[in-house]
Amino acid sequence: MGRFTGKVVSIVGAAGKDNMGQVMARRFAAEGAKVVVSGRNEAALRAIAEEVNGDWVLCDFTKKASIDAMIDTIVARHGRVDVAINSTGWGLLVPLPDNSESDLDQMIDLQFKGPFVWLQKLVQVMDATGGSIIQISSATAKIMLDDHAAYMGTKAGTDHLIRCVANQYGCKGIRANSISPGLTETPMTAGALTSAALLKEFETCYPLGRIGS
Repeated sequence: MGRFTGKVVSIVGAAGKDNMGQVMARRFAAEGAKVVVSGRNEAALRAIAEEVNGDWVLCDFTKKASIDAMIDTIVARHGRVDVAINSTGWGLLVPLPDNSESDLDQMIDLQFKGPFVWLQKLVQVMDATGGSIIQISSATAKIMLDDHAAYMGTKAGTDHLIRCVANQYGCKGIRANSISPGLTETPMTAGALTSAALLKEFETCYPLGRIGS
């Protein structure tokens, strides 16, 4: 019996091949959880759900109706949500003056408004049972990196949302935490990892002398 046997785990942002969401899905499934993966790519979700003997629900994390429907569907099919993880993100690297209004709107929708709506729904669903909410944040929510302001600002804002939930709803058994990885080898960071200077900058800060994988 695994540590999560009998638990229902929702992971948003699991439609990218071998991204953090999919890696977490495999690990939770190995520990006995019923994993429900969500994102916008139906074929990718079907594949990872089949691999981990789980379930999948389409979700556009920039749309309130889609987020609410995702959580409602999970509860209807599986009875509850014990663990909910948001691993969505958009690693935009653009100089501050060059960020378009469209880019900014998209970033806010995905990395601040989406998580806000997600948290609103989860505290209602978990009100009677408690549960664990995990936001995959970023080390750049606190440290500085050039040309990354929109990403960093929205991640930092969502970290404060998590603190609000933890502070107000911990008494109901709802745990809310952010995990802030440093530079990690994922599909989202593939472009950045072509920069030898960037790799060197991060590697010198890490005790292991290498980035995450």
